[in-house]
Amino acid sequence: MPDIRAAEAALAFWAEAGVDTAYADEPIDRLAEGAERLKAKVQPAPRPLKAAAAGVRAAPDYAAALAEAKARAAEAQDLEALAAAIAAFDGCPLKFEGAKQAVFSRGETDAPLVIIGEGPGGDEDAQGAPFVGRAGQLLDRMIAAAGLTGRVFITNTVFWRPPGNRTPTPAEQAVCQPFLERAIQLVDPKMLLLVGGASAKSVLGREEGILSMRGRWFEWTGEASALTLPALPTLHPAFLLRQPAAKKKAWQDLLMLTERLDRPVRPE
Repeated sequence: MPDIRAAEAALAFWAEAGVDTAYADEPIDRLAEGAERLKAKVQPAPRPLKAAAAGVRAAPDYAAALAEAKARAAEAQDLEALAAAIAAFDGCPLKFEGAKQAVFSRGETDAPLVIIGEGPGGDEDAQGAPFVGRAGQLLDRMIAAAGLTGRVFITNTVFWRPPGNRTPTPAEQAVCQPFLERAIQLVDPKMLLLVGGASAKSVLGREEGILSMRGRWFEWTGEASALTLPALPTLHPAFLLRQPAAKKKAWQDLLMLTERLDRPVRPE
């Protein structure tokens, strides 16, 4: 039985508020009505489309892609064949995320120094060669000032431009690693210069930041070979363009590198 006093109190409240007209003869439970409308809108979730039918590339199988990369890299007997193997490789998802072409290398095929950056940018993607934009032009000036012109082979940890010029992921770098290692084997340099934090972390398998690693010598050992080389991390030219005061540190790194590169070999 309804509480008469509660009803009277409610009516008095609405009267004092100025409500003097009822919209209907019977009360309507608006909350229940809203709940029924929500039920009507709820539809069963559609079954997910298969990747091929939806036009969406399936998530990469990195284990299979890495195995394929190792096989293709091992088959390449020279840098030209390696470049073709990279261009034909579909195991790195970056290839299908807006990149125009594979960007492998430039420089001398028998250089005593291999320079490794992180990945191509917009200019590199357009021209098909690494370090050809503003950062690359600064790198070339640094190379010339250090007396290294004609003595370098330049490449990256990944060979397709990451969308938005983002840093490549460790998985993307790992699946390209067999090609990078094979390039180092084929060039057979005396040492490596690792340009930027993403390159140094990937190649050396370390977690320190570039400001901690730069200017220090590390040892790189190939996974598929017994090749071992000294490796020096340094600051990326793109960082130097944003922070010109840091050029002094990069120059110190280059001086240390050239001194070791040109150091006479002691007779055994």
